[in-house]
Amino acid sequence: MSAERVQKLLARAGVTSRRKAEELVREGRVTINGRVAGIGDKADLAVDSVKVDGKRLRPLAQHRYLLLNKPKGYLTAVQDEKGRPTVLDLVPPPLRNALFPVGRLDFQTEGLLLLTTDGEFAERVAHPRHGCSKVYEVKVHGVPVEAEIDRLRRGVVLDGKRTAPARITSLGRTGRGEEEGNSWWEVQLQEGRTRQIREMFFRIGHRVQKLRRVAIGPVRDPAIPLGALRDLDEREIDLLRRAADPALSPPKRPPLPPRPRTRPAARETPAPKPSRPSTGGARRRPERKRAEEARPATGPGRKRPSAPRAGRPPRRDAPASAYPGPTGRGTRRPGRPPRPRRPRRP
Repeated sequence: MSAERVQKLLARAGVTSRRKAEELVREGRVTINGRVAGIGDKADLAVDSVKVDGKRLRPLAQHRYLLLNKPKGYLTAVQDEKGRPTVLDLVPPPLRNALFPVGRLDFQTEGLLLLTTDGEFAERVAHPRHGCSKVYEVKVHGVPVEAEIDRLRRGVVLDGKRTAPARITSLGRTGRGEEEGNSWWEVQLQEGRTRQIREMFFRIGHRVQKLRRVAIGPVRDPAIPLGALRDLDEREIDLLRRAADPALSPPKRPPLPPRPRTRPAARETPAPKPSRPSTGGARRRPERKRAEEARPATGPGRKRPSAPRAGRPPRRDAPASAYPGPTGRGTRRPGRPPRPRRPRRP
């Protein structure tokens, strides 16, 4: 066996989890060959003498993995200073050596709990950064509305820190007929703070009446009696390791490449119609002049010439008697009587 860091060595030996092992090292309760160990020191149990509180560690021949259905009224700990019953009281004495619980369940919470001697395994299953989720069934007072449940799904602030998003689905109501009654919910969490679910529902005004854990990652066992325990089989241990370590999980199918965004084909603009060839002003003028000459000088076919503007000389073709002055005011036509003026009103 090669040398390993002392805190990892304590976890592998089943003394406690790696986080607790670091606390033991900082407190100076761990020695290597008679010298007080520090964080990062390495040792080998086959060669070195590693002691915790004066007791030498012995490498375990094989780790144990137990599944316990914890009842209410038991503390999730190895021992309690106040003398309260712990979960190890439910384990037969021959199996208690170096055994400790993985994670925690509240004193009044029941459900599945892992017990093991493998500290590294316990750290991976219990720590939220590894993504091993836990599923709970919760009975609350009354029926929360959907907006309140959405608030819990997004996360609420507990002790100054927002909880991670949770999956919450309804399991039904206890009321009959028009009675509202209480409600059951399934809550899936990636983290496990102290009394987290109870505090979450308390924030929306619904007190938790019953709480039990029904799954740890992929492991479920609805048939195990309350207060009983059993060994995990190799398949369940492997599933838990894969759930707590994404590197061991089977590779996911690669995502499909994005579909190319094809733009609609541009509409073809119709070709411009060929315009008539321009004949030019020089060619149109003789035709217009011939048309002018073909019109009669007087009569219905002849348009009356318009009066020129002030300061403009009269047209050459206009008679001089009709436009005698430079002001552009013409006289009446010959043979037309003058128009009588209206008398002014007195």
